[in-house]
Amino acid sequence: MSSNTQDEVQDLLSKLQAPIENVDTLLAYLSAPLDSIGLLPPVYRRFNVHPLPSGTASSVKISRHISQFQRAILQHIAPTWDVILLEKRALPLLDQYFCPDSMSNASRAAGEVAVAAYSTLVSTSPLSPYALRVLGELSIQYPVDRLYTAVVVSRDDLDGPEKERVWGDCVSNLVNVPAKVANSVGLEGMIPRVLENATFFNRLAVRVENLVSSLSAGKDKQESVPYLAYLLGRLVAQGAFPPSPPTTRTQPSFFQATLPTIQSKVYSPNRQAYFAHWNELLANLPSVLSLQSILISLFGSLRTLEPPLDDSPSQRALVREEAITLTDFVGAPQPDTEELWETVSSIILKRSWPLSHARVFVCWISGASRGGDINLAALEALMKNVLERWADPEHVKHSLLSQHHFVTSLLLLSASYFSEDSPPMRDLSFNTGFIQGVGRYLGHQDKSVRLCGMLVGEEIARMSGKKLEFGGWDGEESGKPWARALRKLLRGRDVDADVEKADMGAPPPDESDAALEELVSPAAMRAAMEEVEDEPEPPKVQFKDTAAGYDSDDSLAGYESPPSSRSASPTPSELAEIEKDPSLNVNVKKVPRPVYLKQLGDLLKGGKKTSTEDAHEADRIEMALNTAEELIRKKKDYGTELAENAVNLEYSLLSLNDNYEIEGFSAKRQGAMTALVSCAPRQAALALIEEFFKNQYSVEQRYVILNALALGARELASLPVPESRVPAHRIAFPSKTLPPSLHNKYLTAGNESSELVPLLMENISRNALDQQKPPENPVLAREKVLRIKKASGISEISKPNKLGAQAPPKRTTFTEVAAEYFIAPLTNRFWLFLREEQMREERTAHLEGRSRYHGTGTGLILNPLVLSHFLKTLGILVNASQNAPEWLAIIAPDALELAVTIGTRPVSHTEGMDEDGGAGGKEASVLGGALELALCVLDGAISVDGGRSLSLDHTHLLLGTSEWAAKIFSNLEKGLKVEGEGGVHEVRLRSVTAGVLLKVDEITTKWRRSMLDYM
Repeated sequence: MSSNTQDEVQDLLSKLQAPIENVDTLLAYLSAPLDSIGLLPPVYRRFNVHPLPSGTASSVKISRHISQFQRAILQHIAPTWDVILLEKRALPLLDQYFCPDSMSNASRAAGEVAVAAYSTLVSTSPLSPYALRVLGELSIQYPVDRLYTAVVVSRDDLDGPEKERVWGDCVSNLVNVPAKVANSVGLEGMIPRVLENATFFNRLAVRVENLVSSLSAGKDKQESVPYLAYLLGRLVAQGAFPPSPPTTRTQPSFFQATLPTIQSKVYSPNRQAYFAHWNELLANLPSVLSLQSILISLFGSLRTLEPPLDDSPSQRALVREEAITLTDFVGAPQPDTEELWETVSSIILKRSWPLSHARVFVCWISGASRGGDINLAALEALMKNVLERWADPEHVKHSLLSQHHFVTSLLLLSASYFSEDSPPMRDLSFNTGFIQGVGRYLGHQDKSVRLCGMLVGEEIARMSGKKLEFGGWDGEESGKPWARALRKLLRGRDVDADVEKADMGAPPPDESDAALEELVSPAAMRAAMEEVEDEPEPPKVQFKDTAAGYDSDDSLAGYESPPSSRSASPTPSELAEIEKDPSLNVNVKKVPRPVYLKQLGDLLKGGKKTSTEDAHEADRIEMALNTAEELIRKKKDYGTELAENAVNLEYSLLSLNDNYEIEGFSAKRQGAMTALVSCAPRQAALALIEEFFKNQYSVEQRYVILNALALGARELASLPVPESRVPAHRIAFPSKTLPPSLHNKYLTAGNESSELVPLLMENISRNALDQQKPPENPVLAREKVLRIKKASGISEISKPNKLGAQAPPKRTTFTEVAAEYFIAPLTNRFWLFLREEQMREERTAHLEGRSRYHGTGTGLILNPLVLSHFLKTLGILVNASQNAPEWLAIIAPDALELAVTIGTRPVSHTEGMDEDGGAGGKEASVLGGALELALCVLDGAISVDGGRSLSLDHTHLLLGTSEWAAKIFSNLEKGLKVEGEGGVHEVRLRSVTAGVLLKVDEITTKWRRSMLDYM
């Protein structure tokens, strides 16, 4: 290009940046460069009065000059002349510099101008309304597939490295458009819909899929792989491949926009070339992390079945369809392809997936989703990896129940593809890791988790040609419906399901934004209902009339009966035995309803026996349980009858066994025990505490004791408790009930003795944590505090009437008996019991095997299952006794000391060791119970005196509590696991630890200066 033409272009740029006299002159300036590069629309050629050289001798070079013209338009022309150009209908002339019209879209110059326009607009700050409009049009008219043609296909003048550089810059500018627009508009502006983050990237994803489809059938397929792989890598970096389907319109998802289209091509004629191109792209991604992100997003976008373990043919067909999609899009992973196999195995086993995905993964890895032989080598490798994860002690202790169900289902489904008694199954049944894993599951505290180990043990034994039965699979308790559904699902294989091609070849849904939030109008719904109603009814079956004169008995012929084999009649002694059976006794005399507590005790005496010599024993026990709570509550204020019989009734109720499977046995016994504690606290509480520390009771009976103490204490303190089983009009006083939501929650949990106290303690801890939240309106809160209470007026005092009715007896409140009869005996007896247990362990520490004593065995008090319940019960008692006069001096420090000691010191020699003899730690349930107890004490101290007594009289104890909680919180933040943390304890432990730290900080902040004098 000569220097004269160069000067002409520079002179034209200078004129565009300077003030222009009129619109005709402006149009002349704008027309000349466009005509030189061949992009001037015919309607504007009349304005080109001073043309520049065009064709091969063009004075305007797109790569050099067009971006300068674009900046001049954005900075000088558009802000000044946009209104006038709009009136002249000449605004499209400006747009031609950024987004050439559809008539010139296919030209090479138009593509180069669009590439330059993306770069110019993204580098301009801020974006004017005109720039936003042009950028929106550009994203629609020149998407990524058109840019690929402009950069890679049309630019023959560039070599390979230069072309890769230009393509990299083009992709960077393209993916930065939404962020640039959002930063430019700010919080108060309106972003054009087409430039919103989700809309932009979803449209971009659709165009990428279209580009892959068009290139897979062409000759340049191999050349396009590095360019498209780089594009996918940039989309991964921009978050276009989320790990789960988006929940809001602002989140993009590549597979949400493209997966229906991809699945529609599973049975298309050119599917092999299409999916082969995708396989090659995934194999040539910039990094393994990009491959992981794409696969995670793909797995998360698969359909989720409800219910997940449905074994119907239609659901099995859906599973196989999803497996076919994975086989075509990703390929069948095999242990030989190490990178893909390691990536897929890691993603499947180390992330949380819906339960139905386990079926899809196994069907996919089997390699037979499209028919053919099953890849037993891949399935065996998968089964070994899953077994290693399933039997991992960390997984057994810390994983959530949903993850246990997923891994267990994955293990059993992969094993179900092998034939019974095959070598892999025999090897699995004798595998050491498998045997140890079953043992770890059976030793878990959560019964739902234990079911996983029991189910795997039974099913693997069956698949190996052996027999193992744990039993107890009936019922609707947590985990049992899942186990039954999985056991039923294992009787078939998803890979054998029949798949209809019509389902996979259905057209993809609408790609517009409206399709993401489809709404059905009422008119359409009414029309659909009318159409269903108009359908003809199926013809009814009609039976022919019976022929006249025919009798069905005529066709029957008699036959000779064999000699009778009936047994002989029972002898008188056998009749006597039958008479003793309570299930066969009819028309017997009804057991009289007890009126006195002594009669109630006589009815309960037979409940301790395990034999059935007395035919009426079951009736007596049932009558006693039905009337016990009502009678005890009625006798509360009637003399000394209840006080004299309370202890004996406790012993009888506590030692009862449900030998006759009486309906509501546990609930009725618990209600009676609670009534005894609330109505006769001075006698019942001490007796129950003594019984709790005896070694003759089971875990369930210890739960009954603790529940009775906790509920009875709350009832004495007039705090909300679960509603009594006895109607209010049948007892002497009304019971206070919880709010409706909590009442239903605790009522459903009342059948399980192990759930009631944890639910109450959870509610107490939540209330304590909620008090840490600042008031919604500090000004109103301060005004409420400063509000002066109006003095009451003078009222006349009536004289007491000596001849009037006698005043009702004074009822005992919990504050009167909390320290002497509940908390102090419970804590002191625990310290004595702990000392004796540790001494017994020390005396037998030199012995081996069964001769060595362990204080934390199943059913013992120091077992985590019982100890955590004990701590929660003590926390409920401490919370209910805040108004007791001994609370600050005795109850609070003693309870806090017990919580810190149990949380920091081992209660048994075996507590610090895991099952392999290594270093262990506190169980999460025990640690959580101790922290909740400490939280109750600290919250009560703040409520009673602002923490003064605790901070000044027990400074070292308070600081020790802070150090203990800070250490636990630090370990949790570092990712360290606590034994038994999975399940219900995972979230609670972290929140309660934070609550303890906040409460201690609140106390020390207020009394720090005074604490220095007491340390």
